[in-house]
Amino acid sequence: MTDPASADLADPIASLLEVLDLSDSRARTTEDIFVGVSQPMPHGRVYGGQVLAQSIVAAQRTVEPDRVAHSMHGYFLRPGDAREPITYSVDRIHDGRSFSTRRTQGFQGGVPIFSMIASFEHETAGLEHQAPMPDDVPGPEDLPSDDGEAPGIHPHTRRMIAERPVDVRHVPSPIYTSVEEPATPCQAVWMRARRRLPDDPAVHRAALVYLTDMTIQESILRAHGVAWNTPGLKVASLDHAMWWHRDGRVDEWMLYVQSSPSARAGRGLGQGRIYARDGRLLASVAQEVMVRVPDPR
Repeated sequence: MTDPASADLADPIASLLEVLDLSDSRARTTEDIFVGVSQPMPHGRVYGGQVLAQSIVAAQRTVEPDRVAHSMHGYFLRPGDAREPITYSVDRIHDGRSFSTRRTQGFQGGVPIFSMIASFEHETAGLEHQAPMPDDVPGPEDLPSDDGEAPGIHPHTRRMIAERPVDVRHVPSPIYTSVEEPATPCQAVWMRARRRLPDDPAVHRAALVYLTDMTIQESILRAHGVAWNTPGLKVASLDHAMWWHRDGRVDEWMLYVQSSPSARAGRGLGQGRIYARDGRLLASVAQEVMVRVPDPR
């Protein structure tokens, strides 16, 4: 496993695949222990989507190959240090005829920074329906890529945009420096990996959860006309839930439809649905975040 600080930042996909390739410590212990590197981040904190993805990868390593992740529920307990690796401990809670349940905890410095329970299923035929994909959203080819070159973007944000492995295109527009009127608690975002990923469906499931922590908070901010560069704004993910419905390719365009049904007491709830370009519903997401906006008085 290489030092993430030496990763080629000109190839964000190589960095993504590196963080998803956990080392296995079971050769030295009878426990299910795995270690993952952290991507360098300009603000020094581990990106939450990285922790989500690595936790799923660790849990997947302990179940039968024919069982795939269908749901996860996790809590962010402490900020992670992007300069240090993360150790993941997996508990084999239950293995039934159709479902397996795993608890994964991520540790740094001997204390937990993340805790998750995930369920895996041996898929069988059954009832099927889905909410339709919105048909009034412009296609990604009709939208500019978020290249981070707009005036007023903080240098840390500019670097994060340049180094992330995903091409992101907002509908109606990004909220880095301003919020397009009218203020509304919803938005849509087209996303895809910047180049082709391996064909392994497990890689695409992990990469999908990686990107779900990206922009899910913005429907909360957009509802109040709050841009990311608002002085004194503090936003932190508190928990994260995800349900995988269908397999899809993260290196093809996906539409991430996001909304916020509520915000109060310094917390906001973001919800999302991720569709493949052909309209298949791939996943549903929910996340509660801490949002603190300075009192203008």
